[in-house]
Formats: sequence, structure tokens, C-alpha cells
Amino acid sequence: MGIQVKAILGEEKFYTEIFAGDNQLVTDEPFDKGGQNKGFDPHQILATSLASCTAATLKMYIDRKEWNVGNIIVDVDLEKSPETNSATFTRTISFSSFHPDEEQLKKILLIAEKCPVHKTLTGNIAINTKINADA
Repeated sequence: MGIQVKAILGEEKFYTEIFAGDNQLVTDEPFDKGGQNKGFDPHQILATSLASCTAATLKMYIDRKEWNVGNIIVDVDLEKSPETNSATFTRTISFSSFHPDEEQLKKILLIAEKCPVHKTLTGNIAINTKINADA
């Protein structure tokens, strides 16, 4: 079985508790969309997934290479276009105390694209929806 996540939205408008195994987080909408801004909005969670997965994937590679890079910093900017129903992620990778040479830079970019979330977002995606009327 794959990853299972449960979202529960109660009486409080847009405030949603998300459960995955033993972990929990909260999502909400910003004030300007009618929420209370008590957590990430769903698109921020999507961008967060790419940023955190990229950092973890790079960390595994960098540790094997024994490079001293300091902090791995991954910034993700998500631009949505409702008119074309498309999205563009711009991912910027930097390090607090490492300046890669040309060969290292090429390898870092290659490894970043091996991030499982990157592969999911750039692969074929299907969403199957069922309604459980008994719940």
C-alpha cells in the first residue's frame, strides 16, 4: 500500500487537521481567502513537499561525498495560472558554506531531479475519487 493521509475539516471554516501515521499538521486558508491563516495553505504544502524532498535527497548524496556544505537551502516558488490550469515550480538550491565547482554543480542539479517528489510531479499523475456514503 502507498502513502495514506487523512484530512478532517470540522466546523471551523477551512481549518483542516491532516494525519499521516503518527504525524499531524494543520492547513488553513489565508485571511484574504476567508481562512484564519492558522497553517500552511494546500499549495504551500505542495511546494514544501518539493523543497523538503530535494533537501533530503541532496543531503544523502552530499553525505556520501563527504562535502562540508553547511546548511542546504532549497527555496521553491510556485506560480499558478488558473487560465491555463498550469503551474510552474522554480527551485533554487544554495548552501551556507559551499561554493560548488562546475562538475559539482552539474551533479547537484542531476541529484535534485532524482528527488522522489520531483519525479512524481513531473511524471504521469492520476487522481481517482470515490465517495464513501457510509462514513
